[in-house]
Amino acid sequence: MNQAERSANAFGTYAAEHLSPAFPARAPWGTAGNLRAWQQEALALYMARRPKDFLASATPGAGKTTFALRLAAELLHEGEVNRVIVVAPTDHLKTQWAASAARAGIKLDPKFSNAQRSLSREFHGAAVTYAQVAMKPYVHEHLCSSARTLVILDEVHHGGDTLSWGDALRDAYEFAERRLSLTGTPFRSDTAPIPFVRYERDAEGIRVSKADYTYGYGRALRDGVVRPVMFMNYAGSMRWRDTAGEEMSASLSDENTKDIVSQAWRTALDPEGEWMQQVLRAADRRLSEVRQDVPDAGGLVIATDHESARGYAALLEHITGTRPALILSDDKGASARIDSFSDSTERWMVAVRMVSEGVDVPRLAVGVYATSSSTPLFFAQAIGRFVRARRRGETATVFMPSVPKLSALAHEMETERDHALDRRESGDADDVDGMTEEERELAEAEREDNASDELTRYKFEAISSEAQFERVLYDGGDFGYAAEVGSLEELEYLGLPGILDHDQVGEVLQARAQRQQRIQEDRSKNLINDGHKTVQPLHRSLKEQRTLLNSLVAVYARQSSMPHGKVHTELRRICGGPAVAQATAHQIQQRINELRRRLH
Repeated sequence: MNQAERSANAFGTYAAEHLSPAFPARAPWGTAGNLRAWQQEALALYMARRPKDFLASATPGAGKTTFALRLAAELLHEGEVNRVIVVAPTDHLKTQWAASAARAGIKLDPKFSNAQRSLSREFHGAAVTYAQVAMKPYVHEHLCSSARTLVILDEVHHGGDTLSWGDALRDAYEFAERRLSLTGTPFRSDTAPIPFVRYERDAEGIRVSKADYTYGYGRALRDGVVRPVMFMNYAGSMRWRDTAGEEMSASLSDENTKDIVSQAWRTALDPEGEWMQQVLRAADRRLSEVRQDVPDAGGLVIATDHESARGYAALLEHITGTRPALILSDDKGASARIDSFSDSTERWMVAVRMVSEGVDVPRLAVGVYATSSSTPLFFAQAIGRFVRARRRGETATVFMPSVPKLSALAHEMETERDHALDRRESGDADDVDGMTEEERELAEAEREDNASDELTRYKFEAISSEAQFERVLYDGGDFGYAAEVGSLEELEYLGLPGILDHDQVGEVLQARAQRQQRIQEDRSKNLINDGHKTVQPLHRSLKEQRTLLNSLVAVYARQSSMPHGKVHTELRRICGGPAVAQATAHQIQQRINELRRRLH
């Protein structure tokens, strides 16, 4: 018997002895379909300790809302609390909380306003937003102190968004009877303390957050609670004109300076460019494949801003012949449109940031990460929109730019993160630039949290962009070889079945990658050994040379166990010249010759 089964049995015994079925939100604890194993474990742990503060960290899609409402129902039934307040990040989410609570027999008022000051007797409590609390914390302090209150802080990391928000939450809920904090994503990357979260020093002396219960993506994937996610990485060549009027070019996946990466990334996301059109076509083809097994599967494009979102919506309408759902934060009907999309069989939805966190659209199975944000927090929130499992075997596919930072985040999907409050003990020696180490780390964190600013600092003109399928990232591994959009190599991955369990996904990807490796090796041997079969550089286009170089790099990377990027860097060190996208035909040929020498 494993730990989950022991915890579930222990909780069943506890429930049978102590919990009465009188409260309408209660269901029999002994039924397996009532709560998932992790929810039973977390609830048993809470009931055994009955703490004032409890932090539960569970991966998006695992069912934090169900856990929290069951806990609220038990505390209401036992009379330990007689009011429930839910604090959520957005208006849409507080409405969603109220609807879920109603199904559990708990009446929450999602329309409670600061002007009301008191709660109608027909409700057990209210659902409010963090911004609402920050505006008039004394109203919420009165609401909380006038009854024995359980406060549920959904996505509690928002409590550290600004210093004033954190102070307001403490003022409002300091005297709450119980506080349940929930998070489904890595904690924020800055050092603003999150209210009601416990921090302890680790082995290096850094103060980090400590959850009372953690249910990570890795375990949820093994339990079949969430879907496996495949990341379709697309690189390509970008050209733009900078503020000095100089024409620049770079490959999206090359290791370059932060400025070059940012500008190449922005060029790729331009709705007027070929890159986005090619990637959206590939994503729509993938959605069609998934819908053969999952007929109502939907897709979501996450955009950086309203202008880009409108551009992507127009592209999808051109590609599919149907206008997608367009969700903009300044649209008063946005929540209703999300609900309408969730209940329909529409193919695509395009949104800015409001769909990135907490919004429950379980049928989303294909995503396009067309946003500039690269913080671990936002990335996890965005990917969390696609992982909610409805039945075992459903998979999720996310298309994204082959930017090194995003690729690293995709590889770290199963990494469980804590919030680091500081990096060193106070009183460290000043840094050479006059800042203390702590101040320097804070400034760096703020730069990271505002990573999207990197893509708006430069006024430039995007000239052209062209996508190239690079690889599939899954479960920490890389699969596939660089290939042209529309090639058979790309179609092999776009055509994967929509129903595959966790182990099957890895097996299918491995088999297809091995088949492609054999093809690539045979192709490279012909290029190396059969001189008459090799087209000379003078008769080969620059695009063909780049494709040939990428093919040889892929073969060498497999043989040497080196990442593709490091092979390119080594070739530049030996042969000289700029990145591939900026190199001349002669420079690329030198690198091809060097690889042929090594592979011979």
